[in-house]
Amino acid sequence: PSCKEEYFSVFEVNIRFIGGLLAAYYLSGEEVFKQKAAQLAEKLLPSFNTPTGIPWAMVNLKSGVGRNWGWASAGSSILSEFGTLHLEFVHLSYLTGDSVYYNKVLHIRKLLQKMDRPNGLYPNYLNPRTGRWGQHHTSVGGLGDSFYEYLLKAWLVSDKTDTEARKMYDDAIQAIEKHLIRKSNSGLTFIGEWKNGHLERKMGHLTCFAGGMFALGADGSPDDKAGHYLQLGAEIAHTCHQSYDRTVLKLGPEAFKLDGGTEAVALRQNEKYYILRPEVIETYWYMWRFTHDPKYRQWGWEAAQAIDKYCRVIGGFSGVKDVYSSTPAYDDVQQSFFLAETLKYLYLLFSSDDLLPLDYWVFNTEAHPLPVLRSKNTTHF
Repeated sequence: PSCKEEYFSVFEVNIRFIGGLLAAYYLSGEEVFKQKAAQLAEKLLPSFNTPTGIPWAMVNLKSGVGRNWGWASAGSSILSEFGTLHLEFVHLSYLTGDSVYYNKVLHIRKLLQKMDRPNGLYPNYLNPRTGRWGQHHTSVGGLGDSFYEYLLKAWLVSDKTDTEARKMYDDAIQAIEKHLIRKSNSGLTFIGEWKNGHLERKMGHLTCFAGGMFALGADGSPDDKAGHYLQLGAEIAHTCHQSYDRTVLKLGPEAFKLDGGTEAVALRQNEKYYILRPEVIETYWYMWRFTHDPKYRQWGWEAAQAIDKYCRVIGGFSGVKDVYSSTPAYDDVQQSFFLAETLKYLYLLFSSDDLLPLDYWVFNTEAHPLPVLRSKNTTHF
């Protein structure tokens, strides 16, 4: 279809294209990348024209008309989508001198701050017309994940001056620990999902990024709990490694159960696939940076060898449909996050700490590195 009819995901355009263009600009100094990022960002602004200022999930780049996903709860926008704009939009305001981008994401945050949260948890759905939560489903995996990541990273990218973002992160993590984090019968720490008033003892591959997030947020955590969060990150990394280790291919499934006799294994056919996802390797890298425990490089190398052995095809790399089968079928797709994230995190895992040091760089959720904005740089917002 032509651009006239086509709707684009605000979230995906932001994290993949704008994030990629901004990182390309900072790494190369080439002005064209900055210009293209600003042009594209301007096309996303009409998506914020809702009664609440919470953006639509999709926008027509030509007409500026926005709409939400048909499958989302009662016409809602998705927490992980409207909550994963902050890093890129702060940088856009910094580079263009136009505070409109910064103001859009700050408005979203202020609105979320004021809302009542069931059990202190953020539901995944919020209606942009009414400003009310949709169904009370909370996840640190898909639909929720990068919202929490960006609260922490908003604080980091501000050179740790944005204490409001840090407080929201700490409060959210406290509620997640209380209500979603449990140990399985055999002692595997996992993050479940809150659905219809009860905890589902299942963890998605996407949720495995959280080990790295806990490690990244350990420094600066309240009540001197840095050691606690580093340990929690290590436990999540271990559980996610088990989900890889308990397969035939040594590649992790899309989701795995942790109830009763079944631990870290996918039961449903539609959860046994691996589509070159990066989250587990991302956590290995953060854990390596903060602990230098050699097991994280060992685990990363296992994954790299498995990807090379089972996913490499003539045209590149493909996802596989069943990680428990010794002769898996290919899905014939190389996802763009494989290049942006999976291979990059593997490369960083085996590089020295002075390559993109975390004191100076913050990675957006698509692994595009953006520099920390030193306090004196951001006074014009």
